[in-house]
Amino acid sequence: MFNFNVVSPVVLVDAAGRPREIRAAGQRLAVTGLESVRQETAAYPLGVGPRRVFVVEAARRRYRLVHLLRDRRWTVEELASVRPDLAAAA
Repeated sequence: MFNFNVVSPVVLVDAAGRPREIRAAGQRLAVTGLESVRQETAAYPLGVGPRRVFVVEAARRRYRLVHLLRDRRWTVEELASVRPDLAAAA
């Protein structure tokens, strides 16, 4: 859908800091589900800074949103969708 390697994405968040919308290349994706949140405050040296990782669903696709807290910058990566029939077979 989006090529996030070419375009710098903008992620809009609610008052609690949860992603609500992804904007890139003049398009908007509403975040419809939040799968997981990982706070990585102690995992990085001070010079690199902490980050927060969200796995969300938007437009029937899964995305990993990484917020680099020190730089106040977002990176977005599309993830492979988990098919329910494969998960049930495992």
